[in-house]
Amino acid sequence: MGLGKRFVGSNLGRTIIGFVAAQYVRLVFRTTRWQVQGGHVLPELLATGQGVIPITWHSRVMMVPIGWPGPKPLYLLASHHGDGELIARAMSRFGMIMVRGSTHRPGHDRDRGGTAAMRQMLNILKAGNSIGLTPDGPRGPAMRMSEGVIALARLSGAPIVPGTICTRRHHTFNSWDRFRLALPFSRGAMVIGEPVTVARKIDAEAQEAARQQVEAALFAVTEQADRLLGTTDTMETVGTVGSGS
Repeated sequence: MGLGKRFVGSNLGRTIIGFVAAQYVRLVFRTTRWQVQGGHVLPELLATGQGVIPITWHSRVMMVPIGWPGPKPLYLLASHHGDGELIARAMSRFGMIMVRGSTHRPGHDRDRGGTAAMRQMLNILKAGNSIGLTPDGPRGPAMRMSEGVIALARLSGAPIVPGTICTRRHHTFNSWDRFRLALPFSRGAMVIGEPVTVARKIDAEAQEAARQQVEAALFAVTEQADRLLGTTDTMETVGTVGSGS
């Protein structure tokens, strides 16, 4: 293992990278001209005292901290994978609280800590807190809604809120999710969709229909944000898969 990889894998390295990443997110936010659609959705839901499940695609997770209205902190599901740890360090700089696990359905052959994470997330929502998810993480397929998100909404009764935050100027990495690094001094868009609720007692066919409905809703807000900014690369990412989990 090279020196660079050892540094990134060390606790000190991850702490430093998390700090720098958080400062960079603040720079992008402060130097970007923002358009907002649906900005009322989360504050109105949170005013009722209930917890919600905000979701965004893994490739667009970078600017999530600026979109959370509070006042309670947002819990975030972070994978055990290396990039999940780096994201967690950065997000914690904004007061967000990490939950370790996966959005794959508990018991699924790709589940890593999903069963324990599901129990923890249900308790978080029951207490009136909110948990943010990337429903195609941690390793794809990209822009494909996982069953775990639907199961969490069904068991908790909490509404799913699709949303995206992105900038016109960005660098797209050649990663499984085509991760978009927002660049400063740009135009940005935050689009929040209407909440989607999932009935508790539904059969497998209805659950799949709910999964497709939520997936379509998240596609819709993502494409709307790209239209506002004059970009058209939303669909280039669909279906790509990571090399590990």
